[in-house]
Amino acid sequence: MSDKQVKLIALDMDGTLLTPEHEVSERNRKAIKTALEQGIDVILSTGRSWDTCFPVAEELGLTSYLITANGGQIWTIEKELLQEHLLKTETVEKMYILAREKNMHCWMISTEKVFRGHAPDNLYDHQWLKFGCASEDKNKLDQMIKELSHYEELELTNSLPTNIEINPKGVSKAQALKFLCEKIGITMDNVMAVGDSLNDIKMIQESGVGVAMGNAQVAIKKVANYSTDTNEEDGVGKAIEKYAL
Repeated sequence: MSDKQVKLIALDMDGTLLTPEHEVSERNRKAIKTALEQGIDVILSTGRSWDTCFPVAEELGLTSYLITANGGQIWTIEKELLQEHLLKTETVEKMYILAREKNMHCWMISTEKVFRGHAPDNLYDHQWLKFGCASEDKNKLDQMIKELSHYEELELTNSLPTNIEINPKGVSKAQALKFLCEKIGITMDNVMAVGDSLNDIKMIQESGVGVAMGNAQVAIKKVANYSTDTNEEDGVGKAIEKYAL
């Protein structure tokens, strides 16, 4: 057990809570159930859109909040939107054109849905939370990061070493967690955060108990207080058992 009292557990989904088959293992499920029974808040803190994470929250019997689109939106489990941060549509358009020129795979999260591989007919008919692009070619990723670094209004992270995720400046899972801590009446010292990628780095750094998955990117392992097993080996369940319960 850590020396900090854990009152809230924030879990990334892909590469963390979920197995490579996108399922929640039995041990992870049990540990979450026990934490909830002990009065610890458990929330999903993900780069995913609302509609792709809510079913998992429901299945796990979570009762409080959800952080979606890397902190682009904060929801209650009753589907009330508490906070939202939008990208400028003209910036999304520029990023989309850039990524297409480089032959990169794109996806973008609007306030209603996720577009994968293609943009809607008119970008300006939608409001945008997040833009993502991916390539197996590291040079393309590096070029894209270089071009995007000229935009001061953007926050760049990733959810895999082969992609780039873009939110408005200052938006992060950590910022969303701070907002929720104030709402609940706890501090970031009472938070245990578990993740594997750069979009998790700030929440892991700023939480009292920051845990890196066994399959996490090296940068995450460097800033975490603890490491656990991989997402194929019940890493989340083991971390909850060890540091929160």
